[in-house]
Amino acid sequence: MGKSLKILPWLIAAASAWSLGFTYNVVYGGELSWLRRMYWRKIAIAKSLESDRRLLITGGSGAHYTLNSKIIEEGLGIPVVNLGLDGPIGLDVILLSMIDQVRPGDIVLLIPEYLLLLDPDGLGDRSANFGVAIGKPGLGGVPLKQLTQDTIMLGVPSLRAVAKSTVEITQEGKLSGYYADPLSDRGDPTTEKMRQDEWWRLPIHQHLSNYAANRILQFRKEVEAKGGSLVISLPWIYGSTDAKTAKSIRLTAYYLSKIAPTIYDKESLNIKTDSSLFADTHYHLLPQGRQLRAKELVEQLQPLINQ
Repeated sequence: MGKSLKILPWLIAAASAWSLGFTYNVVYGGELSWLRRMYWRKIAIAKSLESDRRLLITGGSGAHYTLNSKIIEEGLGIPVVNLGLDGPIGLDVILLSMIDQVRPGDIVLLIPEYLLLLDPDGLGDRSANFGVAIGKPGLGGVPLKQLTQDTIMLGVPSLRAVAKSTVEITQEGKLSGYYADPLSDRGDPTTEKMRQDEWWRLPIHQHLSNYAANRILQFRKEVEAKGGSLVISLPWIYGSTDAKTAKSIRLTAYYLSKIAPTIYDKESLNIKTDSSLFADTHYHLLPQGRQLRAKELVEQLQPLINQ
């Protein structure tokens, strides 16, 4: 009994420290906390839109940072919600995190980055953490061992993150993060990120994985079970025009088209060679690029919506 009493203060101290770390990482301060807030804001927007038909756009940041939903909404004449999140969450978690928002008559537009399309198991670095953050531990079938390990680490902020937050508090009086920027009333980002490194063209030398194909097929069935319909779009990328990349993307588009209507520019394969359209990554677009992308999506989606 005496030994237990001696250990108790240490256990209390450890639990308190873990709780503080968890609060920083998940509730307010860490990058995951901003992603969690962004997700719930987008879900609230989707829930608030009452219409017989809506366009719900999902994917990773290659959907979030590439759209002008107002232009799409005006062009198609139906409400649009940008539900794009973050690629490292993983395909499984991204799809499951939004499926409950689908209503009869909705059109779901999936814009997956190649990170998601080529992935062999549907899970990413942030899959377990994101599920915990939104109150759905294990979402997407995260293995128990990984879930346990990642949850424990949520109580341990990285030194780099703490240092960054300390500087922000000292200099600006508030915390910020990559996904901390305000959203529009349709879920679009209201700011843009600028690239600091030199540009290089992204090669794609693999085609759609079997796992991703099967998971997207399952997602189509889940969407249809709720009375919606699925459309897939290849992402815009600042990419290589080498023959292997073109072949990989054509094969990916071919296999996706067997699952659901798949829209993309048949000539360019959505490979862009003008880096001035892009923000900080090979997928994210600056406002001018978002406008061009939105107008192209209107042209490609209009015939499907008319049907």
